[in-house]
Amino acid sequence: MSSAALGVRGAAAIFRHHSLQRLSLIGLGTLTVCVALLSIAIGPVTIPVADVLRVIGGLLGLPVAEVPPQYEAVILNIRLPRTLLGLLVGASLAIAGASLQGLFRNPLADPGLIGVSAGAALAAVSVIVLGSSGLTFLTGALGAFSLPLAAFAGGLVTTMLVYRLASADGRTSVTTLLLAGIAINALCGAGTGLLTYLADDQQLRTLTFWSMGSLGGATWAAVGSTAVLIAIPLLSLPLLARTLNALLLGEAEAGHLGIAVQRMQRVIVALTALAVGAAVAVSGIIGFVGLVVPHLLRLALGPDHRFLLPGAALLGGSLLLLADLFARTVVTPAELPIGIVTALLGGPFFLALLMRWRRHAL
Repeated sequence: MSSAALGVRGAAAIFRHHSLQRLSLIGLGTLTVCVALLSIAIGPVTIPVADVLRVIGGLLGLPVAEVPPQYEAVILNIRLPRTLLGLLVGASLAIAGASLQGLFRNPLADPGLIGVSAGAALAAVSVIVLGSSGLTFLTGALGAFSLPLAAFAGGLVTTMLVYRLASADGRTSVTTLLLAGIAINALCGAGTGLLTYLADDQQLRTLTFWSMGSLGGATWAAVGSTAVLIAIPLLSLPLLARTLNALLLGEAEAGHLGIAVQRMQRVIVALTALAVGAAVAVSGIIGFVGLVVPHLLRLALGPDHRFLLPGAALLGGSLLLLADLFARTVVTPAELPIGIVTALLGGPFFLALLMRWRRHAL
């Protein structure tokens, strides 16, 4: 067979592969819409999906039939803000995990495992406990944004620290990465424990449930402040997909391709820290979303970040909404912390992934 024929066949294979990836993104978008509608409809009070669509249509200014007032109140005041917050948090954690895995060139990188979430949580807990005493200058100056911005700063510091510890000569050591994550998680956990000890009764009740992850505090104010901060990494990281693709080849190779490696690494670190920090500030620590979602998509769609990053955002939002739906219905009228549900899902997955990596390493 001639080289021209081989080239045509290769181009056709690439076109089919990209078409499949685009169809997969459309399918993930459809899944996200369906899961969001179920999240709004299902709960202690079950609401018909048709009524959910009517309320949403009314918000968009469409001419729709009237909905029972109690359904409309539940949707607008409770279910819709919680669903939107879950989509934002899930998308931010998943896209941050996919970006960190591309940056570290390691499928085991996860905001929770390497200490990013713990650093963000420590900073957020500091604002909750010390906001009315030692950190009044911060809360007074930043207002409602003090908590997410503090969490962003904590996540940024831990991300940069882990990156410096785990990287040497253009390579990232898996062992150093995980050990650094363990150490940082332990240190941040100790700091969080100390602040919890110093908290009063009201702060303690807030911290206890918040530390296990929950979307129960979803309000329109929380959605608004979170959306402003999360929109930045959600919109910016997919624009860096080609940079992350180049970094998969190694830092030296990416530099030869014209990538400003050091500058782009700092940008990616800052954006992932902002995504994780904003998510942790409003929902607490929710683990393993940033590990499970990118890895599943990488197996299905391949390593191309042009499709991996938007796919992670869509699947991350859907997965977190499903976990939240399970958490608030399995023990009704009580509510199970969502962090427990994601840990039950992600823990065995991480062990399986670690064993698979160990077999390949031997």
